[in-house]
Amino acid sequence: MKTEFVTNNRNKVFKRMLDNSVLILFAGHAPYKRGDEKYEFSPDRNFYYVTGIDRENQIIMFLKTESARSATLYIERDNGYLAKWVGANMTEDEARLESGIEEISYLDKFYGDLSDTVFKNNIKHIYIDLENREWDAVESESLKFANEFRKKYPAVDMIDAYPFFADLRMIKEPYELDLMRKAVKITTDGLEAMMKNARPGMYEYELEAYFDFVLTKNGVTDKAFKTIVASGERGTILHYSKNNCMTKDGDLVLVDCGAQYGWYCGDITRTFPVNGKYTPLQKQIYDIVLEGQRRVIETIRPGVKFSRLNETLKEFYFEELKNLGLVSSPEEVSKYYFHGVSHYLGAETHDIGRYGDRTLVPGMVLTVEPGLYIEEYGIGIRTEDDALVTENGCELLSDGFMKTTKEIEEFMGK
Repeated sequence: MKTEFVTNNRNKVFKRMLDNSVLILFAGHAPYKRGDEKYEFSPDRNFYYVTGIDRENQIIMFLKTESARSATLYIERDNGYLAKWVGANMTEDEARLESGIEEISYLDKFYGDLSDTVFKNNIKHIYIDLENREWDAVESESLKFANEFRKKYPAVDMIDAYPFFADLRMIKEPYELDLMRKAVKITTDGLEAMMKNARPGMYEYELEAYFDFVLTKNGVTDKAFKTIVASGERGTILHYSKNNCMTKDGDLVLVDCGAQYGWYCGDITRTFPVNGKYTPLQKQIYDIVLEGQRRVIETIRPGVKFSRLNETLKEFYFEELKNLGLVSSPEEVSKYYFHGVSHYLGAETHDIGRYGDRTLVPGMVLTVEPGLYIEEYGIGIRTEDDALVTENGCELLSDGFMKTTKEIEEFMGK
């Protein structure tokens, strides 16, 4: 199934490429933590999308001309005695079996092959992933390569591959959705374990440990992102992740978490009372957030502008917060709600893709995560589910997992 998936993805890439062009993607490297210890490797998702291989230090080169097209995967040579320490490098046969790519070569041949390819095929265009989100960010392998290539081949037109990979990855195939449903199910099972074992006086990291156990038990080796376990007033901090404070009786616990399964992500948030019972004020605010989420979910359907989702929520929030005496104008809503209600989800938690005036189409997966953060009450509440845009609306991948105050109180009271 995976081999068929990545083979189809390569065909999609070829359709996007101009004639007399090449495309280069790098698997990436795990950076060093200290000494000879590395961080855990996580493959470049565009590379993985077309190869299905999660080994570091590999390169794929696509070639498209008027009469031919090919994809060559470059891997490391046999690492000999070093295999006793770190395991053997991938063999040619293993690479073919995992990726479905027939043309396998070695990294020490890549630059020579690239030079021959550019010269012999009259290459006019090269596609490279030029994504760079911060001016001071560490330069990626792709950007380093792009700078060197510009010097050596200034006449070859360089095209950013990021936009068309973003468009391709935005529409999820059944193979991807199966992995995402599994990631979401593991995530909600982990959340359930946290809620089941929650007691006042526990540290946030103790609650997180219950989530981590469920992930490990299900074969998850990496989270989609660093888990947020924010109790009490810390729930008003959007990306709080220290998780080192003790919960108190009467605290709400905002948990934003996600398992990563087969390199695809879940992203779910629930806010529950550590003692099992919401106060009247907590319930009032929670119900506003939940109703806001319901309205956004009802808005999701093909043809709707992505920006309309956030507008729908803010319009509703204005009326509710005005009734509470917290705001008097729509602009003041941002004091209590200051992020977007949705982002793309897939092989990355914040999956690649532009927003702007983009309209929703079937196959997109996006989060729906309204929140309210009222510092004067010491209350932060967010609820989040993952929605697949369908032909007529949307399907919640986390459908059925407890969400109302009644469902959560009944579960925690057992």
